[in-house]
Amino acid sequence: MHSSREAAPGVAWMRTGIVNVAFVEPEPRDGRWVLVDAGLRGWGEAILSAARARHGDRPPSAIVLTHGHFDHVGGLDTLLRVWDVPVYAHRLELPHLTGRRAYPPPDPTVGGGLLAWSARLFPTHPIDIRTRVLTLPEDGSVPPLPGWRWWHTPGHTDGHVSLFRDTDRVLLSGDALITVRQESALAVLGQTPTLHGPPAYFTSNWSDALGSVRDLADLSPNVLVPGHGVPMSGPSLTHGLRRFADGFHKEVPRHGRYVQTPACRAEDESWRLPPDPWPDALRRGVAGAAAAAAAAWFWYGRRTRAASRRRRVTP
Repeated sequence: MHSSREAAPGVAWMRTGIVNVAFVEPEPRDGRWVLVDAGLRGWGEAILSAARARHGDRPPSAIVLTHGHFDHVGGLDTLLRVWDVPVYAHRLELPHLTGRRAYPPPDPTVGGGLLAWSARLFPTHPIDIRTRVLTLPEDGSVPPLPGWRWWHTPGHTDGHVSLFRDTDRVLLSGDALITVRQESALAVLGQTPTLHGPPAYFTSNWSDALGSVRDLADLSPNVLVPGHGVPMSGPSLTHGLRRFADGFHKEVPRHGRYVQTPACRAEDESWRLPPDPWPDALRRGVAGAAAAAAAAWFWYGRRTRAASRRRRVTP
């Protein structure tokens, strides 16, 4: 049975494969609740089961999306068949949630891990929930969540948002700030909590991502519930986040498709994109592997010839 875990009063989280969803209640708590993000495809029933265990038969007042990447909206089909509720997102995410615009292609050349190199296989196509989706109010409020406000934290996507509760400084950061090196399959399996910026392979504006990390650090959260990784709290967060934000520019990749030039939206729902570095990176990788194989063969040949000479001179 899948279940959620408490991160703060009225805030629980659950991992769906490689990504988290959150069950959030308003302040003050009055029986209502909201689901933040919808996880990977195939996890809808698990989310429903966890919701029933926590809230009984009460459906959420709404689903709030930090953004619309495939691993944050995958369970919506199942959930919206059961729950007749609205879905809230930032206005810049709406084209990706109404079938009009795909996300920019991922950049597998950044991050240096198995998940990064596999990123070209990840879907970027839009979903279409136009009959359910509503725009988050411009005043920063979250209609189903009194006591909470949303912050625009772009970079990973143009319309990415994070949620913050002022009373106890609880932050739901989505993918703007996470606690695992998401590019590495080993790190994802280990889940040792360390502060990181957004998953590099899907980040299409690094300048905005840098600003978003600094904005979230300025909130001085006491509890962090990320989109990837495990929640953090205590001194490792309160003291570590400021240092991390001040040095985050060192984590920004030196090279990559969107490092110098971000993806830019065009009026016709397409993208103006910088050149794809993948073919060159792939050629360099093949050349490097060939050079390593040649060096190994040369070294093996020398060892073999030396051993042969020793056998010949041995009486």
